[in-house]
Amino acid sequence: MSIKGHFDKNNLHHAYLIEGTDEESLPEITELVGGGELIHIKLDSFKIDDARNLKSYTSEKSLAHAQKKIFIISANSVLVEAQQALLKLFEEPIEDTHFFLITPDASALLSTFVSRFYRIKVPTRVGNAESFIKMPLAKRIEFLKELLAVEDEEDLSKDSPRSKALNFLNELESTLVSRMPLDTEALNQIFKVREFLRQPGSSTKSLMESVALMLKS
Repeated sequence: MSIKGHFDKNNLHHAYLIEGTDEESLPEITELVGGGELIHIKLDSFKIDDARNLKSYTSEKSLAHAQKKIFIISANSVLVEAQQALLKLFEEPIEDTHFFLITPDASALLSTFVSRFYRIKVPTRVGNAESFIKMPLAKRIEFLKELLAVEDEEDLSKDSPRSKALNFLNELESTLVSRMPLDTEALNQIFKVREFLRQPGSSTKSLMESVALMLKS
């Protein structure tokens, strides 16, 4: 599950796109960038105003002691307008400035936006997904309740319920496509739920329960 192999501390790429979770990625990034000035922006949905703020932050002078300025952006979705506003920023490297965008669903991003990054996909775990598929419905609902529980909203290293849901859907999809015969109804429901989860304000709990109802053991 480690992403360290993608980083060269002495020759960092200017922009990384990490498809995964904060809990998996943040410790390795913070260890990597040790002495730099680190700015962590964590949002459910990254909007056009957030893009403008980011561009403004990059133009501010770094702290005197910091050799590098590191931006870690954690977002469950990045709106199209925000992606378009950031194309030039991520295309043209800024000296001693590096970006790490962590998102659970890179397929929702524009291809022109993704092309600006060094892309890293954190390997999908399948153990929980295998067990989930075999559970009776009541157990699945209980599993989702625990999965989506909010432990500490102030801890920026912890993933939000929406982020957890999107990542678990990736696990379920990877597991289902490896099984025969294909459970096409469940896969189609996963695709639909993923689309709804990209929209701010949607009910994560209800959407995930609809997947639990659709799955065949």
